[in-house]
Amino acid sequence: MLPISERSKSLGTENAFVVLQEVLERVAAGHDVKSFCIGQPDFVTPDHIRLAGMRAMIEGKTGYTPSAGIPELREAIAASVRRTRKIEVSADDVVVGCGAKPFIGYVIQAVTDPGSGHEVIFPVPGYPIYESQTRAQGAVPVLLPLRERHGFRLDPEELESLVSPRTRLLILNSPHNPTGSVLSRRELESIAKVVERYPDLWVFSDEPYATLVYDQEYTSLASIPGMTERTIVVDSASKTYAMPGWRVGWAVNRRLAPVMARWVTNTDSCAPSIAQWATLEAVTAPQDASVAMHEAFHRRRDEVIDGLNRIPGVHCALPGGAFYAWPTVTELCRRAGGLDSEALRRRLLTEAGVAVLSDVHFGPRIPGEGEHLRMSFAASSANLKEGISRLARFAGAAGREEVAARR
Repeated sequence: MLPISERSKSLGTENAFVVLQEVLERVAAGHDVKSFCIGQPDFVTPDHIRLAGMRAMIEGKTGYTPSAGIPELREAIAASVRRTRKIEVSADDVVVGCGAKPFIGYVIQAVTDPGSGHEVIFPVPGYPIYESQTRAQGAVPVLLPLRERHGFRLDPEELESLVSPRTRLLILNSPHNPTGSVLSRRELESIAKVVERYPDLWVFSDEPYATLVYDQEYTSLASIPGMTERTIVVDSASKTYAMPGWRVGWAVNRRLAPVMARWVTNTDSCAPSIAQWATLEAVTAPQDASVAMHEAFHRRRDEVIDGLNRIPGVHCALPGGAFYAWPTVTELCRRAGGLDSEALRRRLLTEAGVAVLSDVHFGPRIPGEGEHLRMSFAASSANLKEGISRLARFAGAAGREEVAARR
């Protein structure tokens, strides 16, 4: 049999898409499923953005662009970053790619060498591509636990215990997927004090949910004194503008921009030209549609968290950002027969018709941290209400089964 590389065999995945396939198969078989597994806005891309994409097609803007992106979009992104992150950047510091995700691999490739023992620190629970790309690029993964007692926010003391002279990259994600936690300016200042002691340490600041903060002003690590030069700010059009399928993201860092542009050349050549022109409209036009989506997510957040906390065996802290609830379901797992979160997730799909993700989809379970699920509230209020009702009915039935088992 022809060989396949070991790193391809061991390459991780994003289980949200695995669960989505399960959902689609059940729906095709006639089952009624309310899905909260995928992290994408349920809104259609706003009209003016879609029209800009159509104009680009009609005007024949369908060829290759510079690998780093069309100059107009790079300038617009730079202006947006100056305004929202409060740092000085230019268009030359911006590289546009096919979404934010490819920059995880590009940056790891840019700052680590395979086989050299270079380490990448990333949060757990966290976006699973952090670990899969670290391993695929030949770097050493170092897991930084996010604990419930810290509100699922990074503990600077624990970070300091993990950083070494071999550490080349720290990945931050705030607002955080999957927990919705948001780092405050004071916490970022504490992180910066750790980082600044290591001259070879870069920071990948993954910020696709930066516009989805509900109870405080958003702060980027790049805005902390001394951090702009060593921080790669990464964002995309997907969440802010309901454009996940357009596949446009960007990274901002003066020194690494030319390196990342070469990686784009070596992989995708450039982001889709039509999508870049549509994103230019998204970034430069009035932001009314994005503000309206933010307000809708804020309302849904409050409704979902209130509903979850009314379910026996479930407790959920209020997420400060993004559009995810991260309920603790340890007690519900016990009531349902001593399940773990993944077994609970499967039962919820098949018995309750509710699709969510389990904590093991976001890295290894942290000892002593209990069982958790991720529920996206980027869904209609009607579907969210029905989903909460189904969860409550499942929990009620599990409670009755527990009482019966005791008799």
